Amino acid sequence: MIDKTWATPQEAVADIPDGASIAVGGFGLSGNPMELIRALHAQGTSDLSIASNNCGVDDWGLGILLADKRIRKMTSSYVGENKEFERQFLTGELELELTPQGTLAEKLRAGGAGIAAFFTQTGVGTQVAEGGLPRRYDGSGGVAVASPAKDIRSFDVTGTARDYVLEEAIVTDFALVHAWRADRHGNLVFTKAARNFNPLAAMAGRVCIVQVEELVEPGQIDPDTVHLPGVYVHRIVEVGPRIEKRIEKRTVTAPEEAN
Repeated sequence: MIDKTWATPQEAVADIPDGASIAVGGFGLSGNPMELIRALHAQGTSDLSIASNNCGVDDWGLGILLADKRIRKMTSSYVGENKEFERQFLTGELELELTPQGTLAEKLRAGGAGIAAFFTQTGVGTQVAEGGLPRRYDGSGGVAVASPAKDIRSFDVTGTARDYVLEEAIVTDFALVHAWRADRHGNLVFTKAARNFNPLAAMAGRVCIVQVEELVEPGQIDPDTVHLPGVYVHRIVEVGPRIEKRIEKRTVTAPEEAN
């Protein structure tokens, strides 16, 4: 039997070196692999290039790595509520490759599927395709590094020729992922909104490390309910169901007064 379980988050991430590229699951604060991120932060790993939808917030998620200047580059679709993310980008301390959200998802999926690149209409007619999108500022308001122009081709797939932009896949050294349930073979089940970018990040990593709330024996997960097969997963750490899960913005409606 291939048992992919590891004892602790610290052991699971111990070989991630400085300068590594990492795909990280999560959307806002939903589905963040927080125990793995904490372990990576505690061991002092730095100079990281991270592909993730956003960068958490100032004191949660990837935000704790960003706050200590451990991240060199982000490939993201959303700066979000993280003021430090914004500050580091605008002052030239952080490189940012802004990527349309759906395109980012497909770049990660393509990396895991062995697809080198793909054409999409998203971004055609904008700096995403034409180049010039700031990736790093010089600290004085000028652009030090800008995005290059991408290949554009015309295809007729609907009866009308349209332009499409070529996007390259993302493959990273490691992936950090949160799942709800896993068996020891690495078959994963996600729950509700935490599914988000986690399966895609898992696919993109050459070494995929997963924190799970519940670990079960092989055969205890119905094959029809598996969201991501264990072929993509290399290490599993059980962190339990009582880990802290934050809400980025809580919106409530006042109850109606009783008649």
